[in-house]
Amino acid sequence: MDPGEGGSPAAPSTSIAAPAFRAGPGADTREDAGKQVVVILVGPPGSGKSTFAEAVMAAAAGRPWARVCQDTIGKGKAGTKIQCLKAAADALKEGKSVFIDRCNLEREQRSDFVKLGCTVQADVHAVFLDLPAKVCISRSVSRTSHEGNVQGGMAAMVVNRMLKNKQAPLLTEGFSRITFCTDDDDIKKAVDMYSALGPSHSLASGVFGQKSKGPVQTGIMKFLKKADTSSVNKSSGTMVTSSERKTGQQNTTLKQENLEAGGACSMQVEKKLDNLKEKEEQSKERVSSDTSLCTLAFPSISTADFQFDLEKASEVIVDAATDFVQKHDNVRLVLVDLSQKSRILSLVKDKAAKKSFDSSRFFTFVGDITQLHSKGGLQCNVIANAANWRLKPGGGGVNAAIFNAAGEALQHATKECADTLRPGNSVAVPVPSTSPLHQQEGVTHVIHVLGPNMNPMRPDCLKNDYTKGCKVLHEAYNSLFENFATIAQSYTGKQNDETSSRKSASGVISPNDSKTKREGSDDSERTKKYNSMGSSDAPNQAREEDNKKNAAVTNKTWGSWAQSLYEVAMHPEKYKNADSILEISDEFVVLKDLYPKAKRHVLVISRTDGLDSLADVKKAHLPLLRSLHSAGLKWAHKFLEEDASLKFRLGYHSVPSMRQLHLHVISQDFNSPSLKNKKHWNSFTSAFFLDSVDVMDEVDQHGSATINPDEKLLAMELRCHRCRSAHPNIPKLKSHIAACKSPFPSHLLKKDKLLSASTMRAGCS
Repeated sequence: MDPGEGGSPAAPSTSIAAPAFRAGPGADTREDAGKQVVVILVGPPGSGKSTFAEAVMAAAAGRPWARVCQDTIGKGKAGTKIQCLKAAADALKEGKSVFIDRCNLEREQRSDFVKLGCTVQADVHAVFLDLPAKVCISRSVSRTSHEGNVQGGMAAMVVNRMLKNKQAPLLTEGFSRITFCTDDDDIKKAVDMYSALGPSHSLASGVFGQKSKGPVQTGIMKFLKKADTSSVNKSSGTMVTSSERKTGQQNTTLKQENLEAGGACSMQVEKKLDNLKEKEEQSKERVSSDTSLCTLAFPSISTADFQFDLEKASEVIVDAATDFVQKHDNVRLVLVDLSQKSRILSLVKDKAAKKSFDSSRFFTFVGDITQLHSKGGLQCNVIANAANWRLKPGGGGVNAAIFNAAGEALQHATKECADTLRPGNSVAVPVPSTSPLHQQEGVTHVIHVLGPNMNPMRPDCLKNDYTKGCKVLHEAYNSLFENFATIAQSYTGKQNDETSSRKSASGVISPNDSKTKREGSDDSERTKKYNSMGSSDAPNQAREEDNKKNAAVTNKTWGSWAQSLYEVAMHPEKYKNADSILEISDEFVVLKDLYPKAKRHVLVISRTDGLDSLADVKKAHLPLLRSLHSAGLKWAHKFLEEDASLKFRLGYHSVPSMRQLHLHVISQDFNSPSLKNKKHWNSFTSAFFLDSVDVMDEVDQHGSATINPDEKLLAMELRCHRCRSAHPNIPKLKSHIAACKSPFPSHLLKKDKLLSASTMRAGCS
């Protein structure tokens, strides 16, 4: 047998035999040159990894040991893998042997520790505490004061999730020895063996204690009241219908009968299984056949770690989803869960059956949301993530699975879009083409969504206030679906463009196409007339190009997360007691930027409905622009009275991220922790930022402002806004800015674009 796959121990080394004692299988110790040992403990929470390490260290026969535990590595709190690697390296430098006390259930999680041990020429061992799942869960649920806080009701979910990705250690990973422990007796023998390992002893190489291969831990799903998808159905994706739930149950029963019969399967049972499998495959074909619909796969929000009532959550899901599919064509919603016996899927399906709508456009599906295409045959362009408020990979469940499947590319893309998320909101993040989730599953967007929390152990607990909770959950799903609608609109537009290109290439135009073309021509004429209002001169070619760009920006749709400024502008009375509101008038609201990019950064927001951005501004709005500018000057003057060292610019973003026309009043120190990346920096220091005085002049002369929607401007290299020197990252740029005394560019010194204490005094005189 290949030793990499587990089996007989390797041939013993020629080292001198140690004192005669045996403490378990393969425990023959040998005198050696005092090699250090790196023991990588492998097992889910509750398997006894920490107990194992502590027991060995308490009874160690002279060998110095160090325990590296990720649950306590951060000064008594949970830390990172990098911290564990550093601590292990430090212990090895001190001549100690090391226990790596992490779950280490996946090869990728073990690989760096194996490399570390090999680098210092230590023996690298794995001790796999492969106890029954129900034992680990029972221990985890019942324990208190656990170092990593994996305890209570949440523990079962964590253990279940980790075991789904379990990969048994192999010698081919770089281990010299692997010990399998499947019960307490095995563990005791292993503890005795390592406790007796003296400073000059070593253990025989090979694989020890591994039982014969076959179905492992079939009771885990039964213990968790879930079906074992690995034994019930090899495919991870199945559409759930009432008949198919029965099919799954029958399938399970038949297979259990086969197991009990010792594998002797009658022809009748085989035929039944074949028929059930054929029905299942036909069901999956129906689900995955229609690829023309833009599809959103989403998990149940707030019902896992946030402990939201399943009955109430199912009502919200069905109401929000059926309302959405009835209002939108060419879209499809799929509620996904890992378990065939998921209660939320059952509740949603039962409630949805009472509604009158197209069930092919909203249905439930059993499978891994990160492998719907490759394992379940279901193509989903967009998937939703039940995120945490920090938009970080941690936590577990769907959030950890999606970030893990998408790789670091999704973390970076998320950071570009948002830093945090509030309950009831969502943010759509394009999945980079380099991400495995994009390449292997065809997922183009992940929408992070945060729902209400009913778990007192988590932030913002609503303490069973389900009136507010249901409202926030509704808002969360509506926000999710609105963001999806925006993506679907773009997706449909691309399909139409491709269709038009194919028709044009073939020379075929249908009557409907001709009608669309005529209507488009009429709209174009109306647009030209509207754009020419306020200017007596015929627009030149360059101006027409600008109008085209403006039209593209005007057609922008806004996700729910981008609506907050609009809400403040339309209903400022709701926010008048908020500290962030500085001034309210009939024309505008002055608001502190919640994520200021400088010491002083406020927004002057128009209250005119229909003015989403500069692209909507016409000459008739010139008085409003002047009012916004005057308000901005007033607040800049006020700030300069408080700190005369500051300098200000007033301007607009060419393509704002938030809906509702707003003027930025921002100091030029850019000293703020909220300024974190290139996009933030370049949006205020490149041609993407349009000075208010220039905007007013252009609207006065041409009837609209020339905007630059080229988002490549936001990706330019980081350059000082004063001396234009280049810098590799934001921290170094900020450090330079704090000391830079170069004059500002000459174009900012004209028309009072740059405001300082001296210019304000001159203006007043």
